[in-house]
Amino acid sequence: MPFNLLLIFLTSFVLGLSLYPVFIRLYSKNNIVDKRDIRKIHLTEVPTMGGVPIFLAFLVATFIWISSAELQEQRYLLGTLIFIFFLGLRDDFVSLKPIVKLISQVVPGIAIFYLSDIRLTSLYGLIESTPFPLYISLPITIFTIIVITNSFNLIDGLDGLAGTIGLIVLFAFGTWFTLAEHPSFGLLMFAMAGSILAFLAYNWQPAKIFMGDTGALFLGFFFSIITINFLNINFSLEAGSPLKFEGGIATAIAVLIIPLFDTLRIFAIRVIKKKSPFAADKNHTHHVLLRLGLTHWQTTLILSTVNLIFIGLAVICRSVGDVILIPTLLFIGLNLSLLLDYLIIKQVVSKKGKNPHSLLEIIKSSRRAS
Repeated sequence: MPFNLLLIFLTSFVLGLSLYPVFIRLYSKNNIVDKRDIRKIHLTEVPTMGGVPIFLAFLVATFIWISSAELQEQRYLLGTLIFIFFLGLRDDFVSLKPIVKLISQVVPGIAIFYLSDIRLTSLYGLIESTPFPLYISLPITIFTIIVITNSFNLIDGLDGLAGTIGLIVLFAFGTWFTLAEHPSFGLLMFAMAGSILAFLAYNWQPAKIFMGDTGALFLGFFFSIITINFLNINFSLEAGSPLKFEGGIATAIAVLIIPLFDTLRIFAIRVIKKKSPFAADKNHTHHVLLRLGLTHWQTTLILSTVNLIFIGLAVICRSVGDVILIPTLLFIGLNLSLLLDYLIIKQVVSKKGKNPHSLLEIIKSSRRAS
């Protein structure tokens, strides 16, 4: 099995590397670029829709190395990924209305819920609970799919960030599924990892191409399905298994901590400021780090390191239940967010020629300045 993982990874990686120069020239020639506006970080117009080569390399490698029986097992997942891919492609060409995009995510979510039986069935030991009835399981599953799908889409705003976080998620879950003897999921994840690594070769600062909704949406959807399967399979493992995480929900949160916490943070900020939670702005975590003077690659490495630390914490505490581990992760995440706010406020106040000595002074000075 390790040899098969290596083969499918290398195949998608080599295919991706060979496709990107072709697509970059094609996009540049036809003016398929990310236009500059007030919210964008980049200073030039860069080709977008980098998700097309990611998807093509992934799909070709999948059909080459995955057996017909495994393809049959994953046919509905692959079908919904193709649907989401074309949704993102359409959105990159002509922006879809939020309600249309939302409905277009709900439809494949419902399809895979019924056709593949991929669903959230309980609270997985968080508290004692019986399996959810259908009318509870369906909305919770769809909500989870939408949150994870769009949270990953929201971090696609910095050279190298979405691709690097995507690699971390894929390697973490891909390794676990392989060890847990679910090879078809492991192969799919390593095929996707190879194509994303090829994308990073052209997306690292300075980026020659962006992922776009074409890539971010189908990757986010893929991660949501992976997460639901992880929760179900992990919960069914026997007690004492070295692969079992007693805090399954917390572990999933740890693997996806960067997109999930950034989404929670940005929505909270917008609500506090009495703005729409869906209104675009430049308050994402990576925007804050850039304002502190970090470069794109430094910001990406810091956030990736934080992601790996959270995953390491989940592995070390795999015998700890969700009741303890979820509040712990949220507490750490909240304090990191407050530290960012402290640093940016201190920078703003310092630029005004003052020298505050405490957080309270900084906040007061910031309020007076505003």
